[in-house]
Amino acid sequence: MATSGNAAASGITPGAVAGEYERQRRVVAQLLTRLRTTYLAKVVAVSNAGTVASIGTVDVQPIVGQLDNAGNVIAHGTIHGIPYLRVQGGANAVILDPQVGDIGLVAVCDRDSSAARSNREASAPGSLRKFDMSDSVYTFSVLSDPPRQYVVLAADGIDIVSPARIRMAAPTIILQADNEIGITAGSQITNSAPAIALDGALTQGDGAHGGDAHIAGTLTADRDVIAAGTSLHDHDHRDSQGGTTSPPL
Repeated sequence: MATSGNAAASGITPGAVAGEYERQRRVVAQLLTRLRTTYLAKVVAVSNAGTVASIGTVDVQPIVGQLDNAGNVIAHGTIHGIPYLRVQGGANAVILDPQVGDIGLVAVCDRDSSAARSNREASAPGSLRKFDMSDSVYTFSVLSDPPRQYVVLAADGIDIVSPARIRMAAPTIILQADNEIGITAGSQITNSAPAIALDGALTQGDGAHGGDAHIAGTLTADRDVIAAGTSLHDHDHRDSQGGTTSPPL
């Protein structure tokens, strides 16, 4: 028995071990090629982007090509109709949907998620496929040009910048500051409401854009109006005899 064991052991050469290792390595490597995790892709089409409607889908094209046995690069085809990520909790959302030309990170689900996407609830797999690029989800952009409108949360404050407009809509909007609130416009500021209440001292015309004040309706002053240092309520007039009249009633 010992002689037979030694003979079998003597048949295991370094080359044979290396050959078996290489064979197993190739098998594992081939299996791993079927395992999709994430990939970079360019957005070529978008649906429902920028609307309050339900989250739409994107068509994407992976930007890292495939290689054949000769080392030639083969471009990926387009993957159609995959959902994209929107930051949302309940009925609250930040709508920042992808746009054509964005390059982002795409995650691949491990099972067929088509039925779950359609039903929007727990569902059986749509098929037995696994790690298929059809079950991808576009997560967020990672390679994009500098933005033109953005929100910056920095250590010294928050900036909201847009080259077009910024609109806030709600039943009640409250702006509150411990020190001051500044509003600056290049051409005009319009306040429109059935009633406008100002609580505090009012100064008009002292700045770089100072000018006249025009009031189309009746101006009512509960106490007095002073123009160029003269009280509207307490001033006197000269009479024809050189004297003064009594103040206005």
